[in-house]
Amino acid sequence: MKEACIKSIKDDNPVWFGCDVGKHFHRDLGVMDTELFDYEMFYDTGFKMNKAERLEYGQSQMTHAMLFTGVDLDKNQNAVKWRVENSWGDKGGNKGYHIMTDKWFDEYNYEIVVHKDYISDELNEIFESGEAIPLKPWDPMGALAK
Repeated sequence: MKEACIKSIKDDNPVWFGCDVGKHFHRDLGVMDTELFDYEMFYDTGFKMNKAERLEYGQSQMTHAMLFTGVDLDKNQNAVKWRVENSWGDKGGNKGYHIMTDKWFDEYNYEIVVHKDYISDELNEIFESGEAIPLKPWDPMGALAK
C-alpha cells in the first residue's frame, strides 16, 4: 500500500484512504501518532492486540476516509510521515491538514484507492480478472461502505 501511495503522490495525485481516525489522534493539533498518548502509564495496563486482532474483536475498524496529499521520505525513500487532508473544515490541524506518522499508518490505515498504474502487476492481474470477493455484512473491511 505504501509503495502505491508514494508513487501516486510523487505524480501529484492524492490518495484516498480509509482508517480508524479515533485512535491516537489529537483533532485540534491534527496529529495521528501511536506515541501521542501514554495509555499504558496512565491506566497501568498494556494494550497488546495486533492489527488483525483489533479488527477481529471489533476494537478497531474503518471509521473515516481522508486524502494523502504528501509524504516525507527518509534518505532510503521510506515514508516517515504523511500529510493528510481532512474533510472536517479548517479548524483542526493546520487549516484542515494533519500529520500522520508512518507507524500510525501501519496500525490504523486499512485501505487505499489509487489508479491501477501504481499497483503491482500481480494486483493488476487480480483486478483485471474481474473476480470480486463479496464481503459478509459484518466484515470490518466494509465499515466505510455501510
